Amino acid sequence: MSAARYRAVLFDLDGTFADTAPDLAAAVNRMRLDRGLPEVEYARLRSMASHGARGLLGVGFGIAPGDAGYAEMSAEFLRHYAGAICVHTRIYPGVADLVRVLGRRGIPWGIVTNKVEALTLPLLAALAPDPAPGCVVGGDTTARPKPAPDPLLHAAALLGVAPGDCVYLGDDRRDVQAALAAGMGAAAVAYGYAAGDEPADWGADLVLQQAQDLLDLGLL
Repeated sequence: MSAARYRAVLFDLDGTFADTAPDLAAAVNRMRLDRGLPEVEYARLRSMASHGARGLLGVGFGIAPGDAGYAEMSAEFLRHYAGAICVHTRIYPGVADLVRVLGRRGIPWGIVTNKVEALTLPLLAALAPDPAPGCVVGGDTTARPKPAPDPLLHAAALLGVAPGDCVYLGDDRRDVQAALAAGMGAAAVAYGYAAGDEPADWGADLVLQQAQDLLDLGLL
């Protein structure tokens, strides 16, 4: 386990900072109901929440990028999701607690997600974390999204903190890969959306059962 003390904290969004799966799943099931199909079990859709439209439409309709009609279905899904983006979505309680402590200690924090800015910014505005993030980097902010290190390096630059002084929390193997490639501390969270995949096997510096474990471990 890393013994480093970090000067900034970065969070993945879906499944790490906020539980967005209920609203993502609702968008897929609305599409199914519109087609006279029964809803998909929530648990099946939840496990794909970190994979965006590609994963959710794969479960909901058995369709993948490159298939006929995929682009149109993806656009439809995004319209439904954008129209009801924060109905049931909530910041994870442990994350909200951690963010409040970061604010009191003057430790900067930010969001780095593969969700595009056009969805990320309205969602964060609706969630209204207190204090607000010092940076928000979406999947289309830099030339390459995660697992490339570009978004994380951009976030560190925006916060004015060296990459090696940052820790990145994520619930997907790609998050760990991106953090390690950026030279950051890589923290896999065990409470997220990983399905059939064990966070302890991702090569992260540490595995957190809850976000505030960073405090208990004396890493901030």
